Amino acid sequence: MGKQTKAIIKMDVKTVIKELNKALADEFLAAYQYWIGSKVVKGFFRKTVQEELAEHANDEFRHAQMLTDRIIQLDGTPILDPKDWYKLTTCGFIPPKDPNSIKILNQNLKGERCAIGIYNNLLKKLKDKDGETFHIVCHILREELKHENDLEAILEDIELSKK
Repeated sequence: MGKQTKAIIKMDVKTVIKELNKALADEFLAAYQYWIGSKVVKGFFRKTVQEELAEHANDEFRHAQMLTDRIIQLDGTPILDPKDWYKLTTCGFIPPKDPNSIKILNQNLKGERCAIGIYNNLLKKLKDKDGETFHIVCHILREELKHENDLEAILEDIELSKK
């Protein structure tokens, strides 16, 4: 870690790394949940849902890359074993056992709302203490909010199409 990086962080770097690894676990699980959901989904607006879930999977994986890069920049070690994702996750993973598009959308919506809460709390911890990590988390939170809106809009369209 660079001297200036050390100098400008006003909190325990090990705590930052621990929080980022927890978020990393959530991102990897979210990426897989979106990806596998896009493969098995059936029902209303199938093509639209598949495309949206695949796009979100890519976004979540990009978030994981951003978090990993920051962990390494802070001289930390990102999660090396996927088994540890379950040990560190806050938001968890919901297997899409029922491929119904409404159920899969609602499962992912639950995950997005959890992620929004996690990143919002992380921003409060980082504010005025670690500006670079704060900006990374801000960027991710902004995209998680967009994901929530996207999923809600598709669910609303499905409901309107039923009438």
